[in-house]
Amino acid sequence: MMACEYQFDGLVGNTHHYAGLAIGDLASERNAFSVSNPKQAALQGLEKMRLVSQLGVKQALLPPQKRPHIPFLRRIGFSGSDEQVLTRAFKDAPRVFAAAYSASSMWTANAGTIAPSADTRDGKVHITASNLHSHLHRSLETDFTEKVLKRIFSDPHYFTHHTPLPNVNWFGDEGAANHTRFCTEHGKSGIQLFVYGTHCLDAKTPEPQRFFARQTDLASQAIARLHQLDQTQVVFAKQNPMAIDAGVFHNDVISVGNQSVFLYHEAAFLETEALIETLQQKCSNFTPLCIKTSELSLSDAVNSYLFNSQLLTLDNGDMTLIAPIECQEIPAVARVVERIIADDNPVKTVHYIDCKQSMCNGGGPACLRLRVVLTDDEVAHSHQGIYFSDDLYQKLVQWVHQYYRDTLTIADLLDPLLLIETNAALDALSTLLDLKGIYE
Repeated sequence: MMACEYQFDGLVGNTHHYAGLAIGDLASERNAFSVSNPKQAALQGLEKMRLVSQLGVKQALLPPQKRPHIPFLRRIGFSGSDEQVLTRAFKDAPRVFAAAYSASSMWTANAGTIAPSADTRDGKVHITASNLHSHLHRSLETDFTEKVLKRIFSDPHYFTHHTPLPNVNWFGDEGAANHTRFCTEHGKSGIQLFVYGTHCLDAKTPEPQRFFARQTDLASQAIARLHQLDQTQVVFAKQNPMAIDAGVFHNDVISVGNQSVFLYHEAAFLETEALIETLQQKCSNFTPLCIKTSELSLSDAVNSYLFNSQLLTLDNGDMTLIAPIECQEIPAVARVVERIIADDNPVKTVHYIDCKQSMCNGGGPACLRLRVVLTDDEVAHSHQGIYFSDDLYQKLVQWVHQYYRDTLTIADLLDPLLLIETNAALDALSTLLDLKGIYE
């Protein structure tokens, strides 16, 4: 059956700020407490969506989550009016306060894992929202993510939703940032690669020493079972602990795949050569593009987010990279991109984009999107208001200009007007996307 891959981007929320909440994310830690620009962040995200759409790739979006997360703050003992809750949390637990305001749902690569109907036993799309167990600010996203995915993909004839995995160490699940699907065509059965950082029950395998691994083997295995995948079509691979310690907190910071092409750093996995051999055996026309450490250091890979580029197939069959402009600014990375484009492989072009507001918090182009393969029937039986168009782009740009601030600091989060602005913005957005009632 014919199917297309849709890029579901996260719309940046108006409380986008830098609090350095993500352990092991070097950019997030480096830019903690600097001044953010929510308006610019949202516009940069929308501009990326427009570019992808103009290239002929299907584009959609997910709405931001309501922040601050006041019910969470009340749950942990802060009481009074909303303003009093926020003031007391800021005074007594400033890091928790910042987490309650986090706009991290913008990075929808972590929203969940979605298996296309071509790969599942029952022929339905299977969806599991991530529990994001490793960090407080991200774990607060799960309930709303599950809610909005159920709202968008509501027809049980086409879509099956699974409860997020148990929110415990053994089942830490960070979503599609650690998942890649290979196929000859999107509508045909594919090979699903699940990458994890730690063996929960095997103390003998090497583990990172500087930072903790976020995705577990048990979580990846559970997702594969729940999604009714053919186990002969599933591959599991362990991250290289050295890469995690270098700032590769998710696998999509060190590799990216699309259809039959796999662009990866040779230090990405614990047993890279064995993994590539397995994928070559299972995947038709598999094209591995290995970047050697001698050509590109792990440090430059992490600082540039080259492997967090989007790798997309165009209408003519060629592939293109949507890369952050930081890849142009680091000479070694620019040379690698030039070589990839010049070599005999499907990647023919590159588009450099400005997503600095996201990059400063540790998210590149691929972090901002969740890949969802859908048939025409599945699209027709999903919510229509989130599919991208020029008209929707123009309306969202106007919406951002009306409701978003140019600058935001941690102290600004206490401004009572920001809470009013947020409620008004989300109310207007729910109407714009025809998602009335999605925000409580």
